[in-house]
Amino acid sequence: MRRASESRLLQELVLYAVSAALSSLVLFVGLRHLDPNRESSKKALQQKKEIAKRLGRPLINTTPYEDVIACDVINPDHIDMEFDSIGGLEHVKRALFELVILPLRRPEIFAHGSLLSPQKGVLLYGPPGTGKTMLAKAIAKESGAVFINVRVSNLMSKWFGDAQKLVAAVFSLAYKLQPAIIFIDEVDSFLGQRRTTDHEAMTNMKTEFMSLWDGFTTDKNARVMVLAATNRPSELDEAILRRFTQTFEIGIPDQNERTKILKIVLKDEKVEENIDFDYIASLCVGFTGSDILELCKQAAYFPIRELLNDEKNGRTSNRLRPLRQSDLEKVISTSRKGKRSASRLRSALQSPTVLDED
Repeated sequence: MRRASESRLLQELVLYAVSAALSSLVLFVGLRHLDPNRESSKKALQQKKEIAKRLGRPLINTTPYEDVIACDVINPDHIDMEFDSIGGLEHVKRALFELVILPLRRPEIFAHGSLLSPQKGVLLYGPPGTGKTMLAKAIAKESGAVFINVRVSNLMSKWFGDAQKLVAAVFSLAYKLQPAIIFIDEVDSFLGQRRTTDHEAMTNMKTEFMSLWDGFTTDKNARVMVLAATNRPSELDEAILRRFTQTFEIGIPDQNERTKILKIVLKDEKVEENIDFDYIASLCVGFTGSDILELCKQAAYFPIRELLNDEKNGRTSNRLRPLRQSDLEKVISTSRKGKRSASRLRSALQSPTVLDED
């Protein structure tokens, strides 16, 4: 009787142990599937291995939050943008080379004293399409720094406190991968002026970002820089503007800069040799670099249309003719008409009386 009781007790203990183990396993698997960063972490782990391989560095020890941020790390070798690929802005490129690129490339020169410490914040501002993002990529390429493209959507989380941890992971990962550039495009949407109507989570993210930016938890001599671009610098918080020690206005290109942009855009294209780039540039007053690129793309369709029309009329030809100056002039004329129409429409919408008269 006693042996039977002991045997039954032993069976119950075994069943209890098996049941507890299965429950723990189910709970563990369930929590892993509930983890909002699960897919990002898996992707980031593979990304980290690739980064370590490309950079020739050992695989660094990272936290799960740093794994999420690692998805947005871009190796400078994979960036195809250089200063020579950007037309104009010579004074800006020269200043950026001296103030930003040199401290990242040659830290030993700037290691003496505190006045020559690396820049902690650089802001590029100006109208849309003037080349701010291109400059940011070129800085990363020229300096050989790891490029961390921060997206606000990756910093948001439904779990309380995760947003601050992800912000902290941006800086800690940059510190481990230094030299590194933390890039924020359209920075006004993330670090805009603080208002009483802001959500608590967004306010906490901004506060965490600013405190880490000041170097409270990282080495002040670290080769980590925050680089940002915006079309609306007036929307930025005053505390944020103070941390951008260097600001550069990227304005509408002048005549000489437009000529350089045209030559760079058409450098590898099949064009006639007698194109007067200065004249074409003089027709593009008020156009940004992005506008000029789109003009050239539209003009490149004229030879294709002629080839298709020839085939339709029974004339076969396997070669596209070169791009002509007349193609560019036609597109510029059409584009100017479109801009004038859009300008009149905006004026009419802003002034109801004008709309009624029309």
